[in-house]
Amino acid sequence: MKHYDFDETIDRRGTDCVKWDALPAMYGRDDLTPMWVADMDFRSPDFVMEAIRRRCDHEVLGYTMPSEGYWHAVTAWLAQRYDIHTTKESLHFIPGIVAGISYALLCLTSPGDKVLVTTPVYPPFLNLPRESGRELVCSQLHTTNNRFAVDFDDFERKADGCKVFIMSNPHNPAGTVWGNEVLQRIADICERKGIIVISDEIHADLTLPPHNHLSYSTVSETAAHHSITFIAPSKTFNIAGLGSSVCFIPDDTLRKRFFGWLDALGVAGGNIFAFTAAEAAFAHGEEWLKQMLDYLKGNVETLRNFLAERIPKVKAVMPEASYLAWLDFADYGIDHKVLADRFINEARVVMNDGTTFGGEAYKCCFRLNLGCPRSSLVGVLESISRTLSH
Repeated sequence: MKHYDFDETIDRRGTDCVKWDALPAMYGRDDLTPMWVADMDFRSPDFVMEAIRRRCDHEVLGYTMPSEGYWHAVTAWLAQRYDIHTTKESLHFIPGIVAGISYALLCLTSPGDKVLVTTPVYPPFLNLPRESGRELVCSQLHTTNNRFAVDFDDFERKADGCKVFIMSNPHNPAGTVWGNEVLQRIADICERKGIIVISDEIHADLTLPPHNHLSYSTVSETAAHHSITFIAPSKTFNIAGLGSSVCFIPDDTLRKRFFGWLDALGVAGGNIFAFTAAEAAFAHGEEWLKQMLDYLKGNVETLRNFLAERIPKVKAVMPEASYLAWLDFADYGIDHKVLADRFINEARVVMNDGTTFGGEAYKCCFRLNLGCPRSSLVGVLESISRTLSH
């Protein structure tokens, strides 16, 4: 069995990566450590890179369709990990999940329609409805036992009149895994109110033991009837730059409506390497993923221990899935703008500002990316600790 080295430090500067190379233009300095954009600083898997190299050897990069091997790898992965037993006819290639959600909103809603989200949430969930002329409706999550929880009284009230609920499952920004009871209640409410559920499950593969991911469409026939599920190998195998995602719709009527719209747009013709990389990842990725999750779980424990020992006033929602943690610094009594400035100009660390996940309710909160070598994480935490000590 091959051992993968996640302690390896890889210099990504100068590769036009958003995470590192966008910083000088955004902050006016290049001595910052980025812990924001949700990709990992780990080397992409060797079996994925080798598959891309083999495809390059052919030296003709013409129009390409997904192979039978691609569809077999996708369906086998879904069946093995999430008890989704389907065929390629219920699946559709999508060049990225944010794009897929925007397509779904344009296809299934009209300007002025209400779109429900639970906050704090991944910023595109907020921006897509607003920028497409839909009415955004927000139900605020609360924290119980250091994890996010749905306020179902508020959720059911806010759901009135909504056409679509965009759900993050597992939840982003903090990797909360929604259990069967939660998903069942969501399904019952959405079915009664005639709401289509778009379930973004991009972080599903990153569920950390002992937690288990439940795909929304599998919790009941009701959920399957009104749901569109998006998955991707991009976060799992650190290949987000290839724009490779998959949409799953079990309901025949909803599937024909949305897939027909997608085909009219011509979005099924993904690039050669999106198909090649995804097939290799899903076909050969089990062992790499297991080792990566073991390492990531160690990073979560490193963060947990550091906070307890060095900066105990931080209230943290630790990831049960993904490499993203939600940190609340409000108990330090430092103004939000001052705190954000200190992190940039003193700690020289870039995290996602909590206000972008749902507004002023989340000031003094920040999302921290743990998908990096442990030495980098410890160095960042040391810098944050020093910043808070004066």
